Amino acid sequence: MKTEMKERYNEYLQKFKEATPDDVQKKMKSAIDELKSSDDGEGLKEGDKAPDFTLPDPNGNSINLSNQLDIGPVIVTFYRGGWCPYCNMELREYQQILNEIHDAGGELIAISPQTPDYSLSTSQKNELSFHVLSDVGNKVAREYQLVYPVPDYLVDIYKQKGLDVDKHNGDETWELPVAATYVIDRHGTIVYEYTKADYKDRAEPSEVLEVLKTTNR
Repeated sequence: MKTEMKERYNEYLQKFKEATPDDVQKKMKSAIDELKSSDDGEGLKEGDKAPDFTLPDPNGNSINLSNQLDIGPVIVTFYRGGWCPYCNMELREYQQILNEIHDAGGELIAISPQTPDYSLSTSQKNELSFHVLSDVGNKVAREYQLVYPVPDYLVDIYKQKGLDVDKHNGDETWELPVAATYVIDRHGTIVYEYTKADYKDRAEPSEVLEVLKTTNR
């Protein structure tokens, strides 16, 4: 991240550090470091073929990637859930440039392991008008090689903070996708990817838009 969204993230992160005990911050950093050093969540790369998928939106409609690619290139962003403040900030940033995405001939799809009910809450809370899809069980995220298990000590922290991730996801696996963003061209090839183990590090939406503008229509 280089511009607008990074500033918002940094403001939130500063408030988080001021309000969070050092031992909790150290454990959360350890979880990120462990993920970085593992093989989990590395994700597909530029040049890879994007796995096709069909997932439900909050209204019960099935959204198919191939059908969207018939119209134009697609931005696909995987987020952890509506309980994650960084995810909500990112989704709102994409909403602000949605008209420009459409003007460039593209579409936007956001995917999380949340159940449709919680996806609806996320969409309504952030006033989103793009596709917000539910990947219960992380089946699609797994095909994109993004899934990782949340370590037990971090599960305990989340529960202490009242973050019922298992309830949001409708299962007890405590698995999440690494936050990742892809631009997929009309041939189904990934032409841009941004995948980071640190959930605070996201692609800058305005930069993703610029990539989309140069992608085949």
